[in-house]
Amino acid sequence: MGELAIEIRNLLKDFPVGMRGKQVRALDGLSLEIEAGQIYGLLGPNGCGKSTMMKLLLGLIRPSRGAAHIFGMHAGSLGARRVLGYLPEVPHFYRFLTGRELLNYYSRISGVPRREREAQIMCALGQVGMESAASRCLGTYSKGMLQRIGLAQALLHDPKLLILDEPTAGVDPEGTDGIGKIIRALKGQGKTILVSSHLLGQMERLCDRVAILNKGRLLCEGSVDDLLTREGTAAFVANGLDASGRSAVEAAIEAAGGELCEVAPARRGLDALFSRTIKEETEGMS
Repeated sequence: MGELAIEIRNLLKDFPVGMRGKQVRALDGLSLEIEAGQIYGLLGPNGCGKSTMMKLLLGLIRPSRGAAHIFGMHAGSLGARRVLGYLPEVPHFYRFLTGRELLNYYSRISGVPRREREAQIMCALGQVGMESAASRCLGTYSKGMLQRIGLAQALLHDPKLLILDEPTAGVDPEGTDGIGKIIRALKGQGKTILVSSHLLGQMERLCDRVAILNKGRLLCEGSVDDLLTREGTAAFVANGLDASGRSAVEAAIEAAGGELCEVAPARRGLDALFSRTIKEETEGMS
């Protein structure tokens, strides 16, 4: 196994509810390891614990039990915060600022030295393709542009780990595809990306590994290829077959004069895996 970017051990988080000491369990003994250099997808229905897990990694809240580490450092420590960048699901920016002014503000908060700020701002703008809009007020930005400038602020201090909570929420298909390309490019630069999204088709194309959570527990985890491959099945791709030949097995394909071009494990979609996993967990509890 390579270097671990994130290591979570038996993480439990309870939140108090009301005035009678009642509690709601958001994470229930979660354990997870994420290797460096991956795009890792975090999936689950609303209320499954994704945002709670991210907040614990960021140090915004503390666990009730268990521990989380980022590159070997305790989550929430100064060292851990220095190596991660964060894009919340709904970033709130001052709309009267220009894109460049916003990034200058966040570069100061992130501790970027004064002499390096301009270079870092230009680098971040280039990474997200926002150079031409840098002098415009954020109030004139589209949803997709706001998400891109939000991603730029997360990149200002050149973090090793990016935590992206629904980075394409409310973005049109073209903008979603563009943000996906940016994320893949960041992986190519050696960064680790933890991303949550309800767009399962995009996550299937984007991620190296995924985890599905529900009610604070890990239901399944693994590489996208391993999770979506259907054991004991195969997909045949053939040329030159008539209607009857298409329904035949490999021997019949050859007998009919067709050319067997490819045999590969049959795959289901990530949406099908997600629905089945949640359904089985729900039925198992009833």
